[in-house]
Amino acid sequence: MRRLEGVESRNVTFRSHEFPIFWRKARGSNVWDPDGNRYVDLTAGFGVAAAGHGNRRVAAAIRTQLTRQMHGLGDVHPPVAKLRLLEALARRSPVPDPRIILTNSGSEAVEAGLKTARLATGKPGILCFTGAYHGLTYGALALTDRAHFRIPFQDQLNPHITRLPFPVGSAEDGLAAVESALDRDQGLWVGAVVIEPIQGRGGIVEPPVGFLPGLAELCRRRGILLILDEVYTGLGRTGTWFASQHEDVRPDLVCLGKALSGSLPIAACLGAPDVMSAWPESTGEAIHTSTFLGNPLACAAATASLHEIGRKQLPERAAALGAQWREELLALAAKHPMVREIRGRGLMLGVELVHPDTGAPATQLAGDVVVQALGRGWILLADGPSSNVLALTPPLTISKELLQRASELLDDLLSTPGSVG
Repeated sequence: MRRLEGVESRNVTFRSHEFPIFWRKARGSNVWDPDGNRYVDLTAGFGVAAAGHGNRRVAAAIRTQLTRQMHGLGDVHPPVAKLRLLEALARRSPVPDPRIILTNSGSEAVEAGLKTARLATGKPGILCFTGAYHGLTYGALALTDRAHFRIPFQDQLNPHITRLPFPVGSAEDGLAAVESALDRDQGLWVGAVVIEPIQGRGGIVEPPVGFLPGLAELCRRRGILLILDEVYTGLGRTGTWFASQHEDVRPDLVCLGKALSGSLPIAACLGAPDVMSAWPESTGEAIHTSTFLGNPLACAAATASLHEIGRKQLPERAAALGAQWREELLALAAKHPMVREIRGRGLMLGVELVHPDTGAPATQLAGDVVVQALGRGWILLADGPSSNVLALTPPLTISKELLQRASELLDDLLSTPGSVG
């Protein structure tokens, strides 16, 4: 840690006497530190390792690609690996017959969606929601809700943003709020609505049943594009390939990342052909590109990752294991008054902690649980605006036995006087 302090910006890694550990290697659901201690990762590395850390077939695809091509001219002379990935993505896309923009990160995928919406509608405005996390690059940051991220850069962000409370009551009330916002002056300039089907960093929060289908219909009726940010929820995490499929919602644009490669940086924005045709045909100089667009190693990894998610039936596995684990966590909640709610789908679950006497967010308690769990060999994170929601997003390959042990761990930490809090 002293060596890291000498070379890294102090803003990046939180440091304390007990936190963090350094990762030396990772395999399956396990992580090892430089001293040889083994941990169970209940984060899947921010949701990336859906098919398990160090998946052998993904690693083999990277090794094979290493011997062929490590870099290319992605928007000039395309690598074959890029074409293979685009075809594999198109076969799984929730948008029929998509046209795809590859990017290097989820936030860049969101920005590709924002640019597409501007070209397709001619309108600069974006409607988004409280609790949202869409990334920290400038275009995406304007949509990300938490003041901690936005306020230092507010005067440089897109001013054409309409932010509404994320719907948690009835679908009808949520849709009425959207209609009302769009009817106001600023709403007339809205060209796209951007939403996560389930908020991840926002605290594992789902909209009410019926809201997303209603939002899709509302957008179609008003000529507004619906952009679903499935960077976290996509590719099996919630028990279906895409969280939008739980209610058969068909977006105009969908953004993917994280589990796409399970390893290397790559993401994508997939759009309907009529929407993506708003982009001009290339005349030799693309107006949205990057040096590492379609990097062959990342593309090979992503193609293998998609295959592994399907071969191992990980969406179905996440649905079955998640339902069982949710029942265990609900039993846990019944025992501990500081657990207000268990929420989420598949293997994207949240345990909200509050002070039983006041109902106020138990931020310190959640932080203590994270630290104490780490000391016992378990890695988890606290999310939500008040960092009081234990976010449980393990690899989709994790064993049922480890999930049971995780429930026992949480039960013990919340039961032992003085162990947390």
